[in-house]
Amino acid sequence: MLQNVGSTDRIIRIVAGLGLLIAAYFAVGPWRWLALPGVVFLLTGLIRVCPAYMLFGIRTNTGS
Repeated sequence: MLQNVGSTDRIIRIVAGLGLLIAAYFAVGPWRWLALPGVVFLLTGLIRVCPAYMLFGIRTNTGS
């Protein structure tokens, strides 16, 4: 699969994902749903592929 997430975008996604997962860990009640976008941000940052970017034709990486 073609990577479409650039370096800066990747760092932001990983930090945001980890932050949401940590917040979800300490959250009570319905706030635990923060874990879902946290997992999505973390995974898309780690594998450098964002399905939403593919859908809209967006690429934040400057490489190939």
